[in-house]
Amino acid sequence: MNDELDARTGVTDTLPTVFGYIGIGLAFGVVGRSAGLSPWIITLMSLVTYGGSAQFVTVSMLQAGSPLASIVLSTFLVNSRMILMSMNVAPYFSRESMSRNVLIGSLLTDETFALSMNKKNRTGGILNFEWFNSANLIAYVTWAVSSYVGGVLGSFIGNPERFGMDFALVAMFVGLLYLQIIADDSLPRGLQFVMVLVTLALVFSGMIFIPENLLVVFVTLVGCGIGVALKHAFC
Repeated sequence: MNDELDARTGVTDTLPTVFGYIGIGLAFGVVGRSAGLSPWIITLMSLVTYGGSAQFVTVSMLQAGSPLASIVLSTFLVNSRMILMSMNVAPYFSRESMSRNVLIGSLLTDETFALSMNKKNRTGGILNFEWFNSANLIAYVTWAVSSYVGGVLGSFIGNPERFGMDFALVAMFVGLLYLQIIADDSLPRGLQFVMVLVTLALVFSGMIFIPENLLVVFVTLVGCGIGVALKHAFC
């Protein structure tokens, strides 16, 4: 990753993350097919809902015969973390048009958000529409195509975990975290590792007391608060 912010660089910066989209997209397609959805319905869900965890929840609730209102509310809660991410990204596009901001926000994902946080460390805290839109579009197209392929292959793959597809997203985020730590020189490495441990502790303890669909939002808010306090105390 370099400090260039053109559209072509956005594509090349995003390419290492597409394997995560492919693995999880194929897995979702397989799960959706096993639930009785056609490959085209699976693809349409990926294009419209565009949220991996939310789509898995939707499919499982459809299989369970849950009411529509419950499905919509659950999808909103699972994806509510994107509100926090969008608020973090929005200041970089304050001078862009409303339509461009809507496009960036609509296609923002966990992966492109993490990628953008790494990128700004290379560019002196600058992001632009051309780079971010290219990254988002690559992710969007890859997710939709992978979902369709997974739906087609669903009849032949009974359990995606046998092929390690369930670990693809985890592996990608581990890589993104590593890049974030080594690229950010504004904070001491020790403090960054402490926050990694704090986040892990919050996740494991939160899993005991907090509903899964609210856990990410809770850990984000509490973790950010602890991080700010530690930064002011030791930096």
